[in-house]
Amino acid sequence: MEIETVAPTEVPEGAQLIDVREQAEWDAGHAPGAQHLPASSLLEKLGELPEDGDLYIVCRSGGRSVQVTQWLNGNGYDAINVRGGMDQWFESGLPMESDGDAEPYVL
Repeated sequence: MEIETVAPTEVPEGAQLIDVREQAEWDAGHAPGAQHLPASSLLEKLGELPEDGDLYIVCRSGGRSVQVTQWLNGNGYDAINVRGGMDQWFESGLPMESDGDAEPYVL
C-alpha cells in the first residue's frame, strides 16, 4: 500500500503530529505540540487520537511511523508519514523540547 510521506519541513504549522516513539525517546526530545502515542500501546490508546483531519506520524528514523501510518490508513484514519523521523527533524533545525531541564536530543 502506497502511503503519503512528507519531509519534516513540510509538516504544516499546527498539524496534528503524533510521535509513536517510546517514553524515553519522547522524554529526550520531541516536537513542540506533538501528541505522544507509543506504537507499542497504539491499540489500547487508539481513543486518544483525533478522529478528523490529517495525522502526521513521526518516530526516530521513519520505520515505525511507516508501519503505524499504514495501519491507521487501513483503519479509516488519514495518516501521513514524516520521512526520516525525529533524526531528520533535528537535522533540519526544527524546534524541539524535552521533558525536564536537559537540552533536547534524539534518542
